[in-house]
Amino acid sequence: MKENITENHLESKRFLMLFILIGAIIAFYIFRLFQYQLIEGKAYMEQAEDNRMLEISDPSQRGIIYDRNGYVLARNIPSYNVVVTPADLPDDEGATQKIYRELSEVIDIPVSKGNVEEAAKTFKPCETDIGIEEIVYIALTNWPYDSTAIVCDVPKEIAMIVSEKGNDWPGISIEVNSIREYPTGNMTSEIIGFLGPIPAALEEYYTDLGFVSGRDKVGYAGIENTMQDVLSGTNGQRIVEVASGGEIIRNIEEPIDPIPGSDIYLTIDTRLQSVAREALIGEMEFWNRQAGKTLSSNGVVIAINPQTGEVLSLVSYPNFENNRMSQIIPGYYYEQLSKDESRPLFNHAISAEHPPGSVFKLSAALGVLNEGVVTPDYQVDDPGKIIITQKYYINDPGSEKSFVCHLETGHGMVDFLHGISNSCNVYFYKVTGGYKDQVEGNGLGIWRLGEYARALGYGEITGIELPGEENGLIPDPTWKRLNLGENWATGDTYIAAVGQGYVLATPIQVLNSIATIANGGRLMDLSLIKEIVSSEGAVTKSFTPSVRWDITKDPVIEKFNDNIPTGEIVTVQPWVIELAKEGMRMVVTEGTSSAQFEGDTTLSAGKTGTAEYCDNFAQEMGLCGEGIGTWPAHAWYVGYAPYDVPEIAVVAFVYNGTEGSTFCAPIVRKVINAYFEFKAIDAANNNP
Repeated sequence: MKENITENHLESKRFLMLFILIGAIIAFYIFRLFQYQLIEGKAYMEQAEDNRMLEISDPSQRGIIYDRNGYVLARNIPSYNVVVTPADLPDDEGATQKIYRELSEVIDIPVSKGNVEEAAKTFKPCETDIGIEEIVYIALTNWPYDSTAIVCDVPKEIAMIVSEKGNDWPGISIEVNSIREYPTGNMTSEIIGFLGPIPAALEEYYTDLGFVSGRDKVGYAGIENTMQDVLSGTNGQRIVEVASGGEIIRNIEEPIDPIPGSDIYLTIDTRLQSVAREALIGEMEFWNRQAGKTLSSNGVVIAINPQTGEVLSLVSYPNFENNRMSQIIPGYYYEQLSKDESRPLFNHAISAEHPPGSVFKLSAALGVLNEGVVTPDYQVDDPGKIIITQKYYINDPGSEKSFVCHLETGHGMVDFLHGISNSCNVYFYKVTGGYKDQVEGNGLGIWRLGEYARALGYGEITGIELPGEENGLIPDPTWKRLNLGENWATGDTYIAAVGQGYVLATPIQVLNSIATIANGGRLMDLSLIKEIVSSEGAVTKSFTPSVRWDITKDPVIEKFNDNIPTGEIVTVQPWVIELAKEGMRMVVTEGTSSAQFEGDTTLSAGKTGTAEYCDNFAQEMGLCGEGIGTWPAHAWYVGYAPYDVPEIAVVAFVYNGTEGSTFCAPIVRKVINAYFEFKAIDAANNNP
């Protein structure tokens, strides 16, 4: 009897505990329901509302780039992608497999390659080499209601076949995207650049501007990069209601239409660009054949209007084919470009810093006359070689150092004009650094030389609308102490006078310096932008010539006494500039490039340059001798025409080109001649 009572008691306790547990569970759910519905209901309602709504960005159309004559340099063309929307595929596995097989025959993509897990790890639409089944599986698992590319940029004919099969192949369709096409390709790629995906480092910046990472592209080089904000336009926006699976039901708000980017007209003349490029390549190939080896495969040609600063052509060779970057940037091609020692991704016209050689002599030429170091008629003796006592400080006993002229026998007695026309090194050594009783004191000196060089635009960027421009180097004793930990040597001034030693300049700086003299002392701001036109057709910006300064009027040259700045500002006398121009005219008529310009009818003037160098590449190739005079040399030539009222100025630079007059002067002559031929053709067409 007691046992029954005990068992009943225990069973009652079990039931009680069970009821308590059930009650606790019910109470817990009631509490959670109360919490979800009343306490946190508002937050969950907002979250549900957010899940119901989706913000969609509609891409804008990128602006078109034209040359100065309206020739298209960059435009948008349709690209046809074959895409799949997994949610729209048939439920019948057999029907789906039939679609896969038929589609595979049309687009030449296998139905399956297996290994779905591995494919999913690296999957990128348009880039992954996997089968149709794997692509569908990845898309079905992650975004069943969104379209995913199976193959990109198919020919229009294939796109039409797939479109015609729309009723038979549910879930398979054609998506039309806009991609960039560059009709002139590598002829202008160093100017135009190319597009690429938004870099991870700038994702937040572009996202804040309304761009979509993974879809939208931005400029990676050239005008596409620097004028990104103008060309890109503004994406549109739609707020839509979506089902739980992601299917779009309707627009919730009035859509905001995308705003197309503005069109840009460049100052470039594509015809002249083509001539400049072909002249450069042709001249290099000719001299490479003559030498029986590759002397050079790297060069620059730039042409500008010296009166306005408009850039008419800009060639950096070698460059790249930007059409190969239109859909994606192929990894293998980018790696190939990156490893090329000629650096085709590097814009040599604005970013390469080289010793300018004898074209730099015009800086000293202006200085020695303007400062009264010598008079135009004063003659110094050029025996072909001089020996100086090189010192590093005042009480240094010094050591002998020799400096030679490019003409071994020398030029004899040389005055200002013949110093320029014959590119006489010894003349400029003596007038810039001083020499015994022939040129009193220390000549022009390094400090004043630097002032006149900077007045011509050396040592700072031109501001051209291209990324990566470098500012070159105009050295002085302070720079050398800070950067090399050495005192300035006597010979440093001599060698700087002829554009060697530590002096560095970009090709575009060299051109602008000579153009400044040709333009009567007015240094122009250079520009590639002729006009910007909005999507509505309104001109929002037109090119206007901008004078940075006029060295005959503006205070840009500080006067020095005994290498000490006086605070006094001097300008360049107009007669000094006229004499410098006369010296450059004599270069063509009787000087270092007279043979190359024989019979010239454009009345051009110019300056040759041969600049010795010993960079890392030359050292690796064993090209450098024991010192200056035994090193390899770059070739330079700058010319402009007509001599009296210049319309065009051109620089040609060839890496390891050996000699400026033979290698580069013919290139410049071809470009100048082409300019006047095109001018005559245009005049005839405008006045039939």
